[in-house]
Amino acid sequence: MTELQKRLVTGAVLIGVVALVAWIDSFFLTWLFFGVAYLFAFYEALRLYGMQNKNSLYFWAAAIWLIAAFYPNPDDLFFIVALVFASFEAYTQERDFSKFLPFLYPVSSFLFLLALYHDFGMDVLVWLVIVVAGTDIFAYFTGRMFGKHPFCPTSPKKTWEGVIGGVAVATIAGSWYALRLVDLPYGVLISLLVSIAGVFGDLFESYLKRRAGLKDSGTILPGHGGVLDRVDGYLFAAPAMVILLRGLL
Repeated sequence: MTELQKRLVTGAVLIGVVALVAWIDSFFLTWLFFGVAYLFAFYEALRLYGMQNKNSLYFWAAAIWLIAAFYPNPDDLFFIVALVFASFEAYTQERDFSKFLPFLYPVSSFLFLLALYHDFGMDVLVWLVIVVAGTDIFAYFTGRMFGKHPFCPTSPKKTWEGVIGGVAVATIAGSWYALRLVDLPYGVLISLLVSIAGVFGDLFESYLKRRAGLKDSGTILPGHGGVLDRVDGYLFAAPAMVILLRGLL
């Protein structure tokens, strides 16, 4: 198959799996689905950080996700990990702070993603997908049609026109869907800020790949690259949505 065909087939399979998980709406299944993506993303992050030899970190990553299945506030676990890590570093004086990077990203983001579902339900996860996917898709098309001014050196193909177009359309689409969940002003504000967070989530992963000299974070998804390449926007957008919903509602 050509790269385009691979991309279309993989995309169709992913959409089908996500739709099935959303339709079943089971905490265990959602936790399991996120967990598979989480472990692949953790592996890819170690590669981007140049830490492939830090195999012991997998144990801690897996342990955190297992605990998250039962702990009522999954996002709290990140701060517990941070305290444990700081205590261990102070006790041993190893001064290897790089080991904390994969727990900052992507572990903390996946914990917030699980917390979003745990605290607010599947409807809010669908809202998140509409905003982040809408931003990505319409940024591409508006950028292709109207893009003239580069957005930033980290992602040379992105343009200001594309980013603004993607954020605008995603905000409208997200606000429309959110009418069933929140009042319109909150829907607009949250959709707008989450869309912007998604843009910078994508940008941050691009930054890591450029530093590592890699085109994709992995090869697990034919035509799409790695898991991080598909979820990068959500890893900034999910914490933003959790914080905004808790703070505003």
